[in-house]
Amino acid sequence: MPANGDAAARADKLSGIEEEADMYDAFAPHVDTSQITVITDSPAGKKATLKTFNDVQQLLQQGKKREVKTAIRENAWPINSPIRSQLWPALCSQYQNGKSMLDGFYWDMVNQVFGTTELPDKPIMLPPFVDSTHCLPYHLTRKGRAVADRVVSVLGYACPDITYSPSLYPITSLLLHFMSEEECYHCMASLVAAKEKVFITQTKLLHEVTWKTVMQIAKKHAKAAVIHLQRLCPGQKIERIFMDWCWWILGGLPFPHLVRVMDCYFHEGIKVFYRVSLAILILFQKNITSSNSEWNTESLKNDIDNAIPKFCKAISVSPTKLLRTAFNIRALSSTYISRVFIKTEMVLKSRSVLSGSKQLVRSRSSDNLPTSQSQMNIQMMSHTLTIRELFTLWSWLPVRITMYQPVLLYTTEEHGCSLTTFYVRVEQHEPTLLMIKTCNNEVFGAYCSSRWFERNVKDDKGQKQAYFGTGETFLFSLYPERSKYPWVGIDGDTKHGHGSELFMAADAKMITIGGGEGQAIWMDENIRYGKTDKCMTFNNPPLCPSGDFEIRVLEVYGFVGV
Repeated sequence: MPANGDAAARADKLSGIEEEADMYDAFAPHVDTSQITVITDSPAGKKATLKTFNDVQQLLQQGKKREVKTAIRENAWPINSPIRSQLWPALCSQYQNGKSMLDGFYWDMVNQVFGTTELPDKPIMLPPFVDSTHCLPYHLTRKGRAVADRVVSVLGYACPDITYSPSLYPITSLLLHFMSEEECYHCMASLVAAKEKVFITQTKLLHEVTWKTVMQIAKKHAKAAVIHLQRLCPGQKIERIFMDWCWWILGGLPFPHLVRVMDCYFHEGIKVFYRVSLAILILFQKNITSSNSEWNTESLKNDIDNAIPKFCKAISVSPTKLLRTAFNIRALSSTYISRVFIKTEMVLKSRSVLSGSKQLVRSRSSDNLPTSQSQMNIQMMSHTLTIRELFTLWSWLPVRITMYQPVLLYTTEEHGCSLTTFYVRVEQHEPTLLMIKTCNNEVFGAYCSSRWFERNVKDDKGQKQAYFGTGETFLFSLYPERSKYPWVGIDGDTKHGHGSELFMAADAKMITIGGGEGQAIWMDENIRYGKTDKCMTFNNPPLCPSGDFEIRVLEVYGFVGV
């Protein structure tokens, strides 16, 4: 009898292994498959035979990208199809830059970063470009999440130029459902480095460009939906809705829908997300205006920020219908999308004068703050700045500058009190942040938009210009008052005259910031004494009550990589 029991136990064990192997045909071992719903996408009898990986691979090898695109769009492989474990890596590797990575490269990197290839017991500290509110694990197990954390951390180490990329973590999680950790890293490295197409935005500026691009193309190609949303939320709320556009897809759609979107995305790039977001808007508008809609205007108005994500979670159309709606939007060419994207990017860059002012809608995710290393360096070296003050200043900087890390270029404590040394250490940097602490403990300063070297630049007549700089320059006070004083012309009012455009001036004897009926900040050649007045450029009060001040410390910060 016991012998039979052993045999039965062995048989059970074997069938368990086989079952796991079957499941791994579709999903990696670090996936919890219990919550994954397998849906059949087309009625029985209508199904064409689905293409195999070999069919698609043949097209890829022949360089037939258009045929690959059609094949992926039209083949609704079910969620548990084993094809993705081969298809997704093959699609991503098309965009590899340079030589393909050698086997073992990833594990060498893991060893370098963590000192071991064992998964740590404690949570891994994620890079600062990750948006902690959107670390979506989907159906990964606890181990799967730790693997995702590790892949993202190694990516952050290998790609120091990534400064803000909220979609990077969810895309890593999705890849891990269908492949090993090493393959996932290789796929992500290819997408991040891709030159031919955009897959993942990697800076705060480009993140802002994408949602503004979606908003622009929606106004033309999902017009009725946008008009309807504007009626529901008058004023600026419409921008708030579009800021979250990529979370309609990555955070809202049911998993089978999302996986089908990703099939196309890994071949065609971010424009697939643009199209799908428009399709969601079109279907949303149809749904809320249909006679049997469960949405009522009042509840929509009260919770407009969550209305589209809620609609996505309960979307009633199949993945195929969603993609068909997306790809059937007429006259939405890649060229048109690129044109809108580039124009939006140029506008945002040239409008940097307005950055940080009341007209800029900031993303609700945590701002791109200095890395913990930068914060530590500043705490160790600065005699004027607390971390809280650093963060206050950070919120006042132009958004594009918050993508770079601050570095202390000059401090009287270390480099002495001489204007000559100041110029040697600072003059080639643009922009710079000047911080003065007086002997009465007042703390104030200026963000200077141009290089101090410009004091030497001559005009066409061979004359040195007295003043230089741009309207991005601003003054600030941190103690005892906490205030920012932007340029008076920042709101586009040009009636202030010449006195309002005196940003920066300098020579061998002094430095001046702001002018017209007084100077906002003036310092002598020994960086010892200064004075501050109301001036026309910034319409500021004197930055310290007495007007005259003695300098205890002057610090000047630059930004690495600007």
